[in-house]
Amino acid sequence: METNKPQELVERGLEHSTADGCVVIVDRSSTANLRWANNNLTTNGVARDSTVTVVSTVAGSTGVAAASLSRSASAVDEVRVLVDRADRAARDAGPAEDAAPFVPETVDAAWADAPDTTSIEVLEPLANDLGEAFGRARSEGRRLFGYAEHDVTTTYVGSSSGLRRRHVQPGGHIGVTGKDADQRSAWVGQATRDFGDVDALGLDADLERRLGWAQRSVSLDAGRYDTILPPTAVADLLIYAYWTAGARDALDGQTAFARPGGGTRIGERLSERPVTMYSDPAAPGLECSPFVTAHASSSDSSVFDNGLALSRTDWIADGELRALRQTRHSAVLTEQPVTPGIGNLLVDVGGTSTQPEALAAGMERGLLLTCLWYIREVDAQSLLLTGLTRDGVYLVENGEITGSVNNFRFNESPIDLLARFTDASASAPSFSREWGDEFLRTSTPALRVPDFNMSSVSQAS
Repeated sequence: METNKPQELVERGLEHSTADGCVVIVDRSSTANLRWANNNLTTNGVARDSTVTVVSTVAGSTGVAAASLSRSASAVDEVRVLVDRADRAARDAGPAEDAAPFVPETVDAAWADAPDTTSIEVLEPLANDLGEAFGRARSEGRRLFGYAEHDVTTTYVGSSSGLRRRHVQPGGHIGVTGKDADQRSAWVGQATRDFGDVDALGLDADLERRLGWAQRSVSLDAGRYDTILPPTAVADLLIYAYWTAGARDALDGQTAFARPGGGTRIGERLSERPVTMYSDPAAPGLECSPFVTAHASSSDSSVFDNGLALSRTDWIADGELRALRQTRHSAVLTEQPVTPGIGNLLVDVGGTSTQPEALAAGMERGLLLTCLWYIREVDAQSLLLTGLTRDGVYLVENGEITGSVNNFRFNESPIDLLARFTDASASAPSFSREWGDEFLRTSTPALRVPDFNMSSVSQAS
């Protein structure tokens, strides 16, 4: 079947629609990956995908109805079928509460450019360095397991209002697990835009160092421990907080950002520390789309906002909740500025040390984690989360890392942690082990939390 240019799919789709309004979104992506186990490369591959989303709107006597449909499509005939279905669905739908005029005409200078792509070549330097790391691990009785992926997605958004926007989003990640002869394990991970900053030998050195910490094994009971959370674990927790920070859900009293008795907690102080949590499409190294791309409407996303320009938004500043994720519709309800979700998250709490382990210097007895895993929500009202530690929980005694301990299940709220932490490192690009393949552009500090709740001992390994 013929593969048409994405711009042609947009234009032919808009022309074909008989609805009152139409938006066509084309996402062209290419992905390269590399997998290894037991110190040997096992698989690699490249995949390409073209997905089209059509949003149709129909004005009726009681309001404007909308319907959005998505499918894999690369030819004009496929898009026309999708448009017909979306038009019919919109005519059968009731009024959309988030209905609003489409974003006015804007044409990006790069609109006519072809999609960017990736290829397996982007991973070749990594593969070469992994060969050296495998040899070093083999000689030391260690085994390495891991996965690396690079993706480039070019998004085209066109509407019947004349909007024509294009964005190229590169991204990738690597995760490596090391095991020694006694089956002790450690994990390291990193997000990247192009793998030019990934040092496979450096990652292996970190694994070797952490496995060295585990030569002594200590069993501990559940309880509250003075705990150092590295940037990856802080990202694990705060990404979830960001995802649940929808203004509409807070206004409806469904989240931890709802004010008792009604309204949102915007303007309320969440921490006495200089906590700043923000998103910025132009953040160096963490760049993301500068405009809204909404494939479907939800409580914190509106198809009517497609193409809306994004800029730096402070969610928390100086410890005060300043904004929640919201659409033009929810902004009217909350009487707050329009602050749509953005594809990155940066957290700064004023820390200065560059290594999370440096926070252990003043610790009499506590724990150093490496990452969290299998995080689930326990209570939306308090944002209480539960999850497991994995691949490295270390004992700190008198400022020194003296051994590894068993895994735990934890129960904590990330909002509470921002109010309770006693020390922090400088922020650095991080990679959430739990959510990083969905949301990989984060910069977070390490936090020292004096009474982190390890609610039970876990047998997970």
